[in-house]
Amino acid sequence: MTETSRNLSPDGGQGGRIGIGLDLDATHLRILEVLRENGRISVAALAERVGISRANAYTRFEALRADGAIRRFTAEIDHVRTGLGITALIFVTVRQQMWRQFRAQLAQMPEVEYCAVTTGQHDAMIQVRMADVAAVHTMVTERLANIPAVKATETVFILDEVVRRPYVLPSDRGPAWATRRPAPDPAGG
Repeated sequence: MTETSRNLSPDGGQGGRIGIGLDLDATHLRILEVLRENGRISVAALAERVGISRANAYTRFEALRADGAIRRFTAEIDHVRTGLGITALIFVTVRQQMWRQFRAQLAQMPEVEYCAVTTGQHDAMIQVRMADVAAVHTMVTERLANIPAVKATETVFILDEVVRRPYVLPSDRGPAWATRRPAPDPAGG
């Protein structure tokens, strides 16, 4: 841990280092907050919203990009309007000696929006967006089930996405969370 990340930043939040050396401070977090709302905002408008000069906004924005804190820009789409109104989570149990095959096969499935290795009852969680329930059924029973690495699946359909953020930041919890310590363990551990 770097010295910067151990200390509180000027706004009372946790300071830190990102990437290969850029100090992440309250102004960087504010820039990321504004970009979360509108990734196409002009540098002049960004500077105004953050309360810094245009030159400072441009320099900080470019530093965030160069350091890798901002990886890319993308569009957020309405999945229903694009014909993909069904979202499902598919929990997969993988034969442990066959992870490479599982990953390779999954990479060939364009309908997979997200996959994560998980703890618990299943080994992985896949999120898919499809036109209808029948398409999800076909994918699970004909495509996933035919991958030798897949031992079992469990499918859960998403009825409503209550909260969906492009990303979260340490500053989203506010300064009180940054300085709060966990409660002591009553068992003394």
